[in-house]
Amino acid sequence: MSWTLLGGLALALFAGLLVALARRRELRRMQRSLRERERVSRHGSDALLRHPVIDLSRCLGCGTCVAACPEDGVLELVHGQAMVVNGTRCEGISACERECPVGAVTVTIANLEERTDVPVVSASLEAEGLPGVFLAGEVTAHALIKTAIDHGVAVGAEVARRVTHDGQDRDRQDADANVLDLAIVGAGPAGIACSLEAKRQGLSFVTLDQEASLGGTVAKYPRRKLVLTQPMELPLYGRLEQTSFTKEDLMALWTHIASEQELPLHGGEAFSGLTRDDQGHFLVQTTNGSWPARNVCLALGRRGTPRLLGVPGEDLPKVAYSLIDAGSYQGRRILVVGGGDSAVEAALGLAEQPGNQVTLSYRRDSFFRIRARNQERLDQGLAAGKLTLLLKSQVLAIHPDHVELAVEAEAGSQHQVLPNDDVFVMAGGIPPFQLLGEAGVSFDPTLRDKPPAIVEQGTGLARALAAGLALTLMVLAFALWQRDYYLLSAIERPAHSRYDLLRPSKGLGLFFGIASVLMILVNLVYLVRRSPAFAFARGSLKTWMTSHVATGILALLLAMLHGGMESRDTAGGHAFQALAVLLLTGAIGRYFYAWVPRAANGRELELEEVKASLGGMSEEWDTGQRAFRAKVRAAVLELIEEKRWNEGFLARVRSLMTDQTRLSRSLRRLGAEGRSQGVPPADVRETLRLAREAHRSAEMAAHLEDIRGVLNGWRYAHRWVAALMVVLVGVHIFYALLYGESSALYKP
Repeated sequence: MSWTLLGGLALALFAGLLVALARRRELRRMQRSLRERERVSRHGSDALLRHPVIDLSRCLGCGTCVAACPEDGVLELVHGQAMVVNGTRCEGISACERECPVGAVTVTIANLEERTDVPVVSASLEAEGLPGVFLAGEVTAHALIKTAIDHGVAVGAEVARRVTHDGQDRDRQDADANVLDLAIVGAGPAGIACSLEAKRQGLSFVTLDQEASLGGTVAKYPRRKLVLTQPMELPLYGRLEQTSFTKEDLMALWTHIASEQELPLHGGEAFSGLTRDDQGHFLVQTTNGSWPARNVCLALGRRGTPRLLGVPGEDLPKVAYSLIDAGSYQGRRILVVGGGDSAVEAALGLAEQPGNQVTLSYRRDSFFRIRARNQERLDQGLAAGKLTLLLKSQVLAIHPDHVELAVEAEAGSQHQVLPNDDVFVMAGGIPPFQLLGEAGVSFDPTLRDKPPAIVEQGTGLARALAAGLALTLMVLAFALWQRDYYLLSAIERPAHSRYDLLRPSKGLGLFFGIASVLMILVNLVYLVRRSPAFAFARGSLKTWMTSHVATGILALLLAMLHGGMESRDTAGGHAFQALAVLLLTGAIGRYFYAWVPRAANGRELELEEVKASLGGMSEEWDTGQRAFRAKVRAAVLELIEEKRWNEGFLARVRSLMTDQTRLSRSLRRLGAEGRSQGVPPADVRETLRLAREAHRSAEMAAHLEDIRGVLNGWRYAHRWVAALMVVLVGVHIFYALLYGESSALYKP
């Protein structure tokens, strides 16, 4: 007995140690995520275009959205629920939205109701107030290649419909024989797809681009850059099953298709405006002339012309605004200017070439929009000494053999001169919005259809309960219909006329048992579908989650009918009991998994708002007032960090009262300092109030996180009960097949 107790104690302590270590790792990960979120927020860096929004009332904390996102650092689990940590990295792929099993993620355009950089288009992509002019691809604020292709196909199909059915029939317009059905501006993904659809529909059209070759923005990517896509279909070619291409592969494919289909592509035709002739036809103005057309598709992209630095020497031949082939630069002294992915990728690519001395200059104090993979590669390159990074720096002038920069340091701005052979300016581009506006395209947000409000939908518990009640009432109705059998004792049932039909080993009773087992198997397939370890992605995860709930309820109800509305002391009976417990724990856990983390994340949002207010510095305040508020903020944040992440649950409970004492003592001291420095009493009181509120919100978030940690045991219990239920069902089936009716062990 002593050996058993000793071994059990050792196992229990070992399991407890593993749980404690896992819990500590989780807290450290959450701390990093929240610090990154605060850093991005401090820079005032909102999502550029599309970003995810989390419905905390529904989020289960399963982490599927985090695993599905191809960009690290956009989403993380905080307090057991998904949180947008760095929305600026979102590429709008919407994998998180598709994979969320409960519909808690919505990917939308950030601040669409206020933005003046998104054109107003109808559902058919037609420009507001400009019939016959369509926009497609990135210019509409959708950056994905697949979306651009879908846009191009949709525009081509819509123009074909209008030409055929809406009075644009060419056969009845002999005077307009030279007028094209469609003029496509831009030969990127949207323009190519629109061209293919136009040819498939038999339209007369032309495709214009300012570059000599097709590809649009993709053509300017660095060599061997991976272009993430989704399975898509091109008119006249078919479905592309690959999910990723290199830039060269994609360009080769498009070039091959364009040549094979003899698309009328005209390069070197830079779009300069859009007017109408006397007959009302559009005239697409380019640097080489004009093209008359009844309809126009503007697939220009959003990058437009490169953004200039506006410094002396920027017109020197050694200054470039894109990098195609890093391998052609070797033994050079190179400066790369910019803070986006293109700048970092160019700097890293150039640093890999023999003999290059590469410096990356960025005007801010850190990168916040680059992909996590690029951040990791940059850190590795800096650690290996492959390149030099100058943060908080700006180019002052460019000379034939050197570059002048201003670099911010603690001592102030410093003038620095770098010997230099080449400069790559990757500061983004100037979108063609002015050109589009002059052509009649509206960007007025008041004309845009108001997007559907993204509001919390609730846990969905009412619908689940309603569905469960409906299924239960159906089973109850069947049981009442057969009550003359089900109300009999086990000894009396063999004499009943419907015994062979309803008994567990034959007829309808056996069918109920088999159906229950099938429901359990389908229920377990959900775990396979959700796990990233398996390449099984048939159907949306939301559908599978619905089936997980529905099959769980059905399995229990069918097992109840299979056992003749009785539960005996057998393997089958215990399996039925485990199934009932499993259903109950899943339903209760579903509520708590959403409520507790939601409350904790709500406190985090409150804390963010208070920190922003505490750190806000009005322009009319003098230096002393700003310094006082900064000092109070630093003191409170230090106390928050110490208590939230560096102590365990019991320690936090013990220090609950002492924290308040320490906080009060610290704030009294800081308040006295502020008043002695001449800070107005009203500002002192408001600052100290915000400090107390910040501390209270952080303390509540920490305690809610502790409660969530305890509730995690519920989830593990749910899983172990599921494992036990599967074992018992297996034993039940084994005995039923081995002994048949000669043993009562198979009876539920």
